[in-house]
Amino acid sequence: MREAGGAVRVAKNRLAKIALEGTPAESIGDLLKGMTVLAYSEDPVAAAKVAEAFAKDNDKLVILGGAMGGTALDPAGVKAVAAMPSRDELIAQIVSSIGAPASNIAGAIGAPASNIAGILSTIEDRAEAA
Repeated sequence: MREAGGAVRVAKNRLAKIALEGTPAESIGDLLKGMTVLAYSEDPVAAAKVAEAFAKDNDKLVILGGAMGGTALDPAGVKAVAAMPSRDELIAQIVSSIGAPASNIAGAIGAPASNIAGILSTIEDRAEAA
């Protein structure tokens, strides 16, 4: 979790509920029953990805839910968030999609020039033949 930019904490449920009061994630306080572990990160996808991957390999870890901002997530919601690309992956996709149109524009601008050069060459060859 640390490598992904997140952290994992084991806390008493009563203290965790008090800490969650007044925060957007207050709605997950009802999930805090029995032995619980809290995983969190700045990138909302990172914690979900790491927790989901760890839960696949360890049957004793059961994901009860989570929160993304003010939205409470059920286990299926956490799984859906874990399937999303991370913040860094999204930034890379955005940068590549921004760069792609520029290369397409450069290609489109260069293509007519090569077509014009080809046409002029053909006209020149016809003029020489005549």
